Amino acid sequence: MAASGEKYLGDVLVLGMGGTGAAVCRYLASQGPGRVSSVTLYGGASSREGGLSRELEAAGVRCVLGTEDVAGSYDLAVASPGISEFSAFFSAARACAREVIGEPEFAFRESPERWVAITGTNGKTTTTSLTTHLLQVAGMGAEAVGNIGTIITGELAARPADGWLVAELSSFQLATTRLLHPRVATLLNVTPDHVEWHGSLEAYAAAKEKVFANLDEGDLAIVSVDDDWCRAVRNRLVARGVATCELSVEGEPASADAAFVRDGMLVVRASGVEHELLAAGTLKIRGRHNWENALAAAACALHLGASDETLARGLADFNPIEHRIEPCGTHAGVHFVNDSKATNTDSVEKALTAFGAGSIVVMLGGHDKMTDLASLAAAVCGTCRAAVCFGAAGERIARSVEEARRATGSAVQVIRAPHMREAFDAAVAAARPGDTVLLSPACSSFDEFSNMAERGRLFKDLVAGLGQDGE
Repeated sequence: MAASGEKYLGDVLVLGMGGTGAAVCRYLASQGPGRVSSVTLYGGASSREGGLSRELEAAGVRCVLGTEDVAGSYDLAVASPGISEFSAFFSAARACAREVIGEPEFAFRESPERWVAITGTNGKTTTTSLTTHLLQVAGMGAEAVGNIGTIITGELAARPADGWLVAELSSFQLATTRLLHPRVATLLNVTPDHVEWHGSLEAYAAAKEKVFANLDEGDLAIVSVDDDWCRAVRNRLVARGVATCELSVEGEPASADAAFVRDGMLVVRASGVEHELLAAGTLKIRGRHNWENALAAAACALHLGASDETLARGLADFNPIEHRIEPCGTHAGVHFVNDSKATNTDSVEKALTAFGAGSIVVMLGGHDKMTDLASLAAAVCGTCRAAVCFGAAGERIARSVEEARRATGSAVQVIRAPHMREAFDAAVAAARPGDTVLLSPACSSFDEFSNMAERGRLFKDLVAGLGQDGE
């Protein structure tokens, strides 16, 4: 439930007419004149009148559509996460409002108790889902919200008084936070992504680090120490005196709070006391990167009161989430795995480690983010039987893999296809019994699909159309 009391919000501006903007408008419209004087929605340049605008106007929201030229005076503006703080639209709102914040910051101010926040370039959706699962298995109320697909503000009215919000937060969402104060915050990794949105890798990393900005005594920061960016964050947290759990799958940190793998076992050390949970190899989620995700989730749930037995049971029965190294069946001895959520190169490189070298036919391509491909190409050459390159980025990826193949002497086959369906057919033709056809695109989906979930569902439909072994 909202914990804001009778705090007066005044005249509120909402930017963006997608799901986030609509949820914020509905929430504000429900608050009544004692809290909100007026709600104005600027939908953006491409917004048009329709069922949603009519619904919101009937609830008392003034909708201004087809423009980003904001006019008027507002006490507060709430921006949807897709609107960059460097955009003209955001700047126009800043000129008319006393303060501009993002939707997670707004939701926190309305209901600030019992938050967990999880961010990172990769792994945050799995970690958010698993943390929520572990808390639920331990008998605590918990709901996964935020970038995972459930808009936080839309859940506030029905939120239980003792329930935890486990929020997956993107760099977009974190960039506009100021007061956000989770009790546990996690940073899994920082690798180049969304640089075009933030303006630089440094700005992107700084947005991620904001998840820890307000942590204090009694809170817990969980930070990977397996990459340089995160180690620097760890150092700053320790200097502030924030309790910091060092997360690693590459070594065993010596700190009093740590989460690591020892002799194949997942171990969490809390205030110097070790909790040996279960064998990493028994997890249903595959790959070393998922060991890291499991450790982060376990460290969080342990801090919030879950028992060792509960953690071991919850970790063991957690299934892969949709579109993230998701098994989709077997046909003619070939395994099919949907990793459509892998929209950057680092995520793909981690996915490739989950399968035997030389047995992977990987499908790569989509909207080209123009990221450097050298490391990805080397990983493909070292692990894959074939790479099927498709979509807008397909040709650039194919050339990069071919260049790496010449440099390394790899035998990887490079196949070009125009679109996803043709790429799937080519992958099936290239695969042998025992192989894995892995959709792990390293690109966003917007050249051909409206989102990565639509791409993943098509892949699963195509697999289903082949039939399954044993049928």
